[in-house]
Amino acid sequence: MKIENVVAKRKRNSFTLGKTEYNTKEALAGILFLAPCFILAVIFVFLPIVISLAYAFTDANMLRLNKAEFIWFDNFIRAFNDVEIRNALKNTLIFVLGVMPLQFGTALGLALLLNKIKRFNTFFRWAFFAPVMLSLAVTSMLWMNLLNPQEGLINTFLLALGANPMLFLEDPNQAMGCIIFISAWQGAGYQMLIILSGLKNIPKDMYEAASIDRANKWQQFLHVTLPSLKPTLVFVFITMLIGAFRICVQPMIMTGGGPLGSTMTMSYYIYKTGVEYRDVGYSSAIALLYTIIIATISLTLRKVLGGDNQA
Repeated sequence: MKIENVVAKRKRNSFTLGKTEYNTKEALAGILFLAPCFILAVIFVFLPIVISLAYAFTDANMLRLNKAEFIWFDNFIRAFNDVEIRNALKNTLIFVLGVMPLQFGTALGLALLLNKIKRFNTFFRWAFFAPVMLSLAVTSMLWMNLLNPQEGLINTFLLALGANPMLFLEDPNQAMGCIIFISAWQGAGYQMLIILSGLKNIPKDMYEAASIDRANKWQQFLHVTLPSLKPTLVFVFITMLIGAFRICVQPMIMTGGGPLGSTMTMSYYIYKTGVEYRDVGYSSAIALLYTIIIATISLTLRKVLGGDNQA
């Protein structure tokens, strides 16, 4: 009788959703915990996305948003004929193709190194991860001072060695290369920690078995480490790729898109069009097209690389 009462009471305090039964109090507690995050996500993520999608088909201007009119696909036609977008897309691709191998290779190399180092391991982790904790704005300002053609520390050092000073960020041929190097330096520590955690999860038995089969260190890396790390490396590669396509802060602060438009990227051009030129409708249309491009590339690479499949 007592057991039946307990069962009946549990049923009164529960509800069924689909084929799963949930406790009412636990479900309510979970909803209350999630509510603040959900509300913030709706206000600052989902709502702006919906508004941006709507503005993409209008002639909305920041100074007259209440008078915006639908112009349908005119913004998209304008975007396909915009020479500045072609230049920004070219610069973005140059940045992506330059920063990806440098940052990915640095992160992988540092992870492999830290996986072998026993002494002062924690110190080196903090040292390599420290640039990630700095904001992009602070990092950009720091490197602007270091790369200053007149008073920068790097040119001072070059002059002391008898070499000619360099223009760095003021030279169209050097500016993007400097931003690529700075971005790789600033972000590699984050990917390093992710790869390092993947290395720690590889069973030592696999390396012992490879040693018994007389595999050298390089063969162990190719046939044990890389296959075991494949899901982690694919995740790091895709997230790094998306971040590279979103490059904006560094050229905004360090070069303003110059010199001669050599560092104007897509994200910065979208920002400049919407905020500085106040052409909200056009910038929303560009952002929508750019999002489709990034999503297509990311999903295609994920399908090709097959990161979900364990090796």
